[in-house]
Amino acid sequence: MTAAAGTAPAIEAVDVTRTYELDGVWVPALRGVTLTVAQGDHLAIIGPSGSGKSTLMHLLGGLDRPTSGRLVIGGRDVAGLSPAELARLRNETIGFVFQAFHLLPRTSALDNVALPLVYRGMGGAARRRQAAAMLERVGLGHRVRHRPSQLSGGEQQRVAIARALVTGPAVLLADEPTGNLDTATGAAVLALLESMNADSGVALVLVTHDREVALRARRQITMRDGVVVPPAAPRIPRQREEP
Repeated sequence: MTAAAGTAPAIEAVDVTRTYELDGVWVPALRGVTLTVAQGDHLAIIGPSGSGKSTLMHLLGGLDRPTSGRLVIGGRDVAGLSPAELARLRNETIGFVFQAFHLLPRTSALDNVALPLVYRGMGGAARRRQAAAMLERVGLGHRVRHRPSQLSGGEQQRVAIARALVTGPAVLLADEPTGNLDTATGAAVLALLESMNADSGVALVLVTHDREVALRARRQITMRDGVVVPPAAPRIPRQREEP
C-alpha cells in the first residue's frame, strides 16, 4: 500500500542532525538526513555499524530529538512537544520491534502485549481482549499464558510484534528484527511483518545491516558516516566504435 495523493507523510525528517557529547568531545552521529516515510510505506534502512541507522531509527520513533533540523511525526513537529506529549505521540503513532525482543520475563505473553494499552487508560478486561486478538492474529492464540522463557525465539519475536501493533500504530519500526533468529525463523518473522504491512497498511521501516533483508522492502536507503548515500547512477554501456 502506498500513500494516496495529498496524504500527509507518517514521518518527515528534513536535514536532521544528531550530535552527542562523549567525554567532552562532540561526536556527530547524523550529519543532515532528509527522509519521508509515507503512509503504508515499506522501507529498509541499511548500513554498517556506526553508519547512523539506529540513531535515525530512534529519531523517527520519537525516542530522541534531533540536534537541528525538522522532524514531524504524525503531523506534529517534535520540537514543540513536551516530554509527556512526545511519549503520548509515540504511543499513538509508533510501534517498535527490537532484535532483543525486550519482553518482561515474569509476565505472560498476553500481559506483555497488553502493556502499551495501559498507557491509553484502557481497562483491564478490554486491553486483555485486544491483546488476545492480536496474539491470535500473529499465530500465538494458543500461547497467551506462556512467559517468554517458555517460548522459542521466533515466538518471542511474534509476541513483540503483537505488542508493537496492538495500539494500531501508523508506523512499525523494526531494528534488526531477525538478528537473534535462525534463517528459517527470521524469514517467517519477515513474512509476518510484510503481511501486516500489506493487510493493515501500517508503514514498515526495517533497520538492518543485512542486504538480503533490505532487498525485500519496496525501497532501500543506505547510510554511511551519518548521511544517506545517494543511489548509484546506472552504468551506461559504452558504444563500440565502428571500424
